[in-house]
Amino acid sequence: MANKRKQITEEQRRDALQYVKDHPDLTMKECADNLGIGLSTLSRFKTQAKRSEDGEPEFIGSGHYTNPVEKENARLQRELKDALEALKILKKAISILGN
Repeated sequence: MANKRKQITEEQRRDALQYVKDHPDLTMKECADNLGIGLSTLSRFKTQAKRSEDGEPEFIGSGHYTNPVEKENARLQRELKDALEALKILKKAISILGN
């Protein structure tokens, strides 16, 4: 029999993060135990919240972005990175062949 994952809503995520903020005297492990979720899950919620505050794109899951603009921006950034790598390789080849 396959394990079913517990689905946690966005409201429950926000409530969990608020619980951690409201109880600074508790460790993350204690907070996770009190909330009935895993430590890694709570840590992931905290990391995702920090990323969204930093202006980094939020992921829905499996690499999906929250809106098409962020998706296009990520695609263009990957394309730019590839082009810069190709340019760097070409510059090295020219310097080697030029001597």
